Amino acid sequence: MVDHKNGPSMSQKIFQLSLSVETTSLYILCCGLADNQRTISIKNMQKIWNGSEEALTEGLDELEKRNILRKVLSDQEGNCIYRLVESKKWRA
Repeated sequence: MVDHKNGPSMSQKIFQLSLSVETTSLYILCCGLADNQRTISIKNMQKIWNGSEEALTEGLDELEKRNILRKVLSDQEGNCIYRLVESKKWRA
């Protein structure tokens, strides 16, 4: 997991992965939440996200598939909490 005590959580490696603009933006949004010591949750993302619900879902799926985000908690209503994964553990 990313250690937020040692500086910003964003890795420049995100720009080398040829992800969509929406997915890259979602990653940056998650880093902003983490850097401000806020929970990376669907609820908190929806408050900030200005794209479609579909783009949010697709972006989360892609970030999970690439091991950039890891779901750590989920309930039956679809409320999920995530953690950022260290960039050296990402899947290209």
